[in-house]
Amino acid sequence: MLREIVLDTETTGTDAKNGDRLIEIGCVELFNHIPSGKTFHRYVNPQRAVSEGAFAVHGLSDAFLSDKPAFSAIAADLLAFCGDARLVIHNAPFDVGFLNMEYARLGAQAPKPIALEAVVDTLPMARRKHPGAPNNLDALCSRYGIDTTRRTKHGALLDAQILAEVYIELLGGKQASLGLGAVAATAVSLAGEEAAALGPRVSRARLTEAERARHDAFRAGLGPSPVWADYVGEDAAP
Repeated sequence: MLREIVLDTETTGTDAKNGDRLIEIGCVELFNHIPSGKTFHRYVNPQRAVSEGAFAVHGLSDAFLSDKPAFSAIAADLLAFCGDARLVIHNAPFDVGFLNMEYARLGAQAPKPIALEAVVDTLPMARRKHPGAPNNLDALCSRYGIDTTRRTKHGALLDAQILAEVYIELLGGKQASLGLGAVAATAVSLAGEEAAALGPRVSRARLTEAERARHDAFRAGLGPSPVWADYVGEDAAP
C-alpha cells in the first residue's frame, strides 16, 4: 500500500539560508492517494521575529508564537509521523530547504537531509498538465472547483489538506483515486489463498429467470462472435 505525506509549512520569511525559520508545519496522510484522516500539526517558536511580509500572508505573530515549542522539541514527532512515506509538496525546494536547515540545527540528532528527487513536487506536475497557466495553489483550486472559502489566511495544515485534494485531481481525479483505493484496500484485507483466489476472476451474480432471459436476449443481439464471450466463457453463451 502506498503511503504519502502531503506537507506544507509557514515561515518567518522566504530565505532559510539567511536565518528565516519554520513557524508552522502541517501534514496529511494518504494511503493510495486517499486521505486516511490522520494529520500532524505543530506551531513552532522560531526564536526570531516574523517579517511583515510573512505576517501579512499567514497572520502568525511573534506574540502568538512566543510560547510555542522550539523545532528541536517537535522534530522527533514530525519524523515519526512521516516515517519512510513519500512526501508531496507544492514548490518543494522552498519547504524542503527550510526543513533541512531546521534538521541541520539539531546537530548530532540531525536526520539525513531530505532529497528533492525523492519528493513529489506538485508544482512541476501542474505545469506539465497546464502549460502556460497559473499553477499556484489558489489557481489550481479554482481550476478544479475546490472550495477555498475556509482559507482567509495561509495555514500549514489547511493548505496541506487543500493540496491533498489538488494532488488527487492532478493524478486524474477523485473517482479514479477512490476506485483504485478500494481495490487496494480489498486486496490488503485478504491474505494467502484468499488473495490468490481473488485473481482475475469475474464474479457472477445470481439472476432471476426473468433477468436471465432479458440478459440472454441482449447478448443474442451482439452477433455470432461477441468479444464478451472471450471473457465470460462458453457456459455463458446463449
